[in-house]
Amino acid sequence: MTPLARLEVDLRLDAPPEQVAARAQELAATGVAGLFTFEGAHDPFLSLAVAATNCGPIDLMTNVAIALPRSPVHLAHAAYDLQVLSQGRFRLGLGSQVKAHIERRHGSTWDRPAAQMRDRVQAVKAVLDSWQYGTPLAFAGSYTRIDLMPRTFDPGPNPFGTPPVLLGALGPVMTRTAAEVADGLLVMPFNTPRHFSERTLPAIEEGLRRREGPGDFSIHPQAILAMADDPDELSQAIEGVRRLLAFYASTPAYRPVLEVEGRPELQLELGNAVRTGDLAAKTHLIDDGLLSELAIVGTPEDCARQLIARFGSYAQRVCCYFPGHDPSPALIAELVAALAPPSGAAR
Repeated sequence: MTPLARLEVDLRLDAPPEQVAARAQELAATGVAGLFTFEGAHDPFLSLAVAATNCGPIDLMTNVAIALPRSPVHLAHAAYDLQVLSQGRFRLGLGSQVKAHIERRHGSTWDRPAAQMRDRVQAVKAVLDSWQYGTPLAFAGSYTRIDLMPRTFDPGPNPFGTPPVLLGALGPVMTRTAAEVADGLLVMPFNTPRHFSERTLPAIEEGLRRREGPGDFSIHPQAILAMADDPDELSQAIEGVRRLLAFYASTPAYRPVLEVEGRPELQLELGNAVRTGDLAAKTHLIDDGLLSELAIVGTPEDCARQLIARFGSYAQRVCCYFPGHDPSPALIAELVAALAPPSGAAR
């Protein structure tokens, strides 16, 4: 008999600082396995520090913290402290962003993003290992050199060990880099089953062949959901998802996903709509067929079946987004329960 699939759920913790504690407690009460922050309007680390001290034993993750403008030592310190606060339940998720944001929003330097991210991941891990195991710190990468760590700045071994370092990726080069040097891959949410099987999995396999030394590697898929049990609410949720997908599809970096689906022309058309301010009038271009490939739609039970079908064979947990709508805690609890096998069933 085939073992029943199970997926644990990570949810986005998206709240202003003064509401983080209450929101984290509300989401944790639904039975989700973890909470993650996105680097948007607020710092991704501070919210997790609040959550770690307010919502009990739950996994926490940045998904993602933008790495290129930050020093590897800053990232290591934040990860170390959150690993302590969460009692060993923190994962550091890093991402590269795109050129315009790195140069114009962060005032930092853009160059060969996959090579830079390789440096950042390896440097962060080298710093963490030096603190944890006392190994001499002598990291020299293509972009980063760190070989000074006086005792004053060394926190010493973390009682919960070093946190995993994950890397967000979509394209084959960044995906391969994640499999080579990171502890896991955060699969970008704008994706389809065909793109994952034809582009992502081969890049992971190639990266793992190049990987040096032992070490676990995990795949963390992310899914965009329109979830409701009321038809009118579901229609509203679908339109919110459609708007987000249209925005994603307007971005050149996401064109490969549309290419695999035979719809590359959408990127140019939606990109022009963004530039002219007409994107709202073009969301219908994300038709129902493409919507069903890019997103998960339905009741909590429907969504659970689709999530298991897509991700159950290669992942143990999934990050879920609900753009444009905010399902009730009761609905989220239904999704969590539907993704768990009956008590005592094989896993």
